[in-house]
Amino acid sequence: MRILVAPDKFAGTLTAVEAADAIATGWQRRAPGDELDLAPMADGGPGFVDVLHAALGGELLAVTVRGPHGEPTPATLLLAGGAAYVEAAQACGLHLTGREGAESATTYGVGELLLAAARAGAQRVVVGLGGSGTNDGGAGLLAALGATADRPLDAGVAGLAGVSRVELPDYPLPLVAATDVDNPLTGLFGAAKVFGPQKGIPEDRLPVVDGWLEELAVATDRRVALSKGAGAAGGLGFALLLLGGTREPGIGLVADAVRLPERARAADLVITGEGAFDFSSRSGKVPYGVAEIAAEAVRPCVALAGQVLVGAREMRALGIESAYSLVELVGEDRAFADPAGALADLAERVARTWSR
Repeated sequence: MRILVAPDKFAGTLTAVEAADAIATGWQRRAPGDELDLAPMADGGPGFVDVLHAALGGELLAVTVRGPHGEPTPATLLLAGGAAYVEAAQACGLHLTGREGAESATTYGVGELLLAAARAGAQRVVVGLGGSGTNDGGAGLLAALGATADRPLDAGVAGLAGVSRVELPDYPLPLVAATDVDNPLTGLFGAAKVFGPQKGIPEDRLPVVDGWLEELAVATDRRVALSKGAGAAGGLGFALLLLGGTREPGIGLVADAVRLPERARAADLVITGEGAFDFSSRSGKVPYGVAEIAAEAVRPCVALAGQVLVGAREMRALGIESAYSLVELVGEDRAFADPAGALADLAERVARTWSR
């Protein structure tokens, strides 16, 4: 059989590349004659640059930027085919904040990555949005590019209290926001209300934070704040749209880069996966995107996940034939202590069912 292995990262344990390797290792123990095609995936969040580098080649440029709380932070740009690919989480990710200080955390470092891309001679910049620990509406990014205001733009969302005037900078390159999140900047489905709690903002602070973002929207462009994707990555999408950027689905952008539709048509079975497979996977996450491509190729798709939190009906609504849980097979302790080995064991077991 020809097996296409296209997982996302297993957050906190395995990168997408490591997950694909582990699945291949286990599968080949059971079915050594099968042909495995590894296509690690990303949706714009952590792993975006690594996955695209593996697919596109190009040059990696190491830079140091300001982290979410002001600390020097290493990051990497990918220069390939005239474009620069930026992973916002490298400069303002949740792994850098640890869910602490979300109201003061800044996206300034993402702006510094955009400046580095321009200096490196890129013709356009694609910014992967996802996994951020910030909620400043992209104000820090704007500050790094030269924006000025009557309130500090680089002091996190709390610094925006009372902002009424913002002079936007000129950025010389076309920008693309790679995200599958279509939330607006503010309101019931905005950046603060939907994503704030996972960044450590207490429930009783969400209306205050949302109000600060509303002030930023009024001081810049309220219509842009209502655009799909403006609320991505704590409002980084809003800043990129303010600068004339466009939005593209992250999973679609990566799938095109790795030629996933073509590779799915050449496969007999498609395998995907992620850390937690639940109904939110429909909101632009890798397994749903891979399953859609598998369906278009008329190929079955199965998922391997750390945890499976949906039933059979929901699973099929997501386009997945079957989903298999790592924790259910080996237990939570081993799943975290030896994630690669445990995922290989799960893949070996799944191969018993699906390999002819």
